[in-house]
Amino acid sequence: MSSRLPALSVLDLVPVRSDQTTGDAIAATLALARTADELGLERYWVAEHHNMPAVAATNPPVLIAMIAAATSRLRVGSGGVMLPNHAPLVVAEQFALLEAAYPGRIDLGIGRAPGSDPVTSWALRHGAGGVSDEAVTRFPEYVDNVLAMMDTEGVGLSVQGRTHLLRATPSARSVPTAWLLGSSDYSARLAAAKGLPYVFAHHFSGQGTREALALYRSTFRPSPELAEPRTFLTVNAAVAETAEEAYRRALPQLHSMLALRTGAPLAPQLLVEEAEKVELAPAHQEVVNAMAERWVIGAPDEARARIAALAEEHDVDEVMVHPVAGAHLGADPASSLTREDTLRLLAG
Repeated sequence: MSSRLPALSVLDLVPVRSDQTTGDAIAATLALARTADELGLERYWVAEHHNMPAVAATNPPVLIAMIAAATSRLRVGSGGVMLPNHAPLVVAEQFALLEAAYPGRIDLGIGRAPGSDPVTSWALRHGAGGVSDEAVTRFPEYVDNVLAMMDTEGVGLSVQGRTHLLRATPSARSVPTAWLLGSSDYSARLAAAKGLPYVFAHHFSGQGTREALALYRSTFRPSPELAEPRTFLTVNAAVAETAEEAYRRALPQLHSMLALRTGAPLAPQLLVEEAEKVELAPAHQEVVNAMAERWVIGAPDEARARIAALAEEHDVDEVMVHPVAGAHLGADPASSLTREDTLRLLAG
């Protein structure tokens, strides 16, 4: 089996630790993005999640603007914008402006899930019943609308018997690269049918990836934008000089995911020393152990070998790392040196 390391990228949820304010978490993310830029990584994507005490990635376009301004060569994008939460024109306008400001550096990753709890979904729709079934049902149409509105020539809309030209921005010269994201067969089929690049959320569960990518590749229809299937792999990773230290650093995120999956109250991400003091019930420890087995946790050589093996197994030449290493007690709140370590040690 080949040990060649694929191209590396970053997925960031902008985690908020127990020792951080939102401002601290953003400062730490900007420092991490600069590290990724310096290391020559490919792209840096931020997620969309709402009303979560440990996640500050609530507004991808705002974060993308900050990250692109703080870096010089990285592609910066959304992983992803949850389209049912937003009017297609708003998304098109946001990303057309970002592409105009940072041409050739912007990715628009689009997802179908609400990325929030039912109460927040209701609030996102201005109290009008939450994320409606219609918004989800019409998702393929909304994807088409976003792409058409971002086109440099604009799109003609028929209103009251007359056709009106609509452009997301007045004088575009290029458009962002659009990706479909998903964790089910649905998005794989849709991306293939539309000839769009596709990413399966392997980092979320680690299951179903092979089947989803095979479905995408086997049913792909070439489009003017993309002649062949294009995809990559996402994976949670914590890397340190020793495997033992890497596992310690992964504990806070493992506990956060445990709370999410068991319905426990959510809280800011624990520090390493706080997580080590938590005593888990045997059944919960089994869940943590199973998650840890699917993540890339270890010393540099071991972690790089795992990532190379995953890339070969799934036939991808890029892996997007979600750096999940938690911080130690006494760390600078405005930094995330352990997450930076993960990137530096992986990049070699």
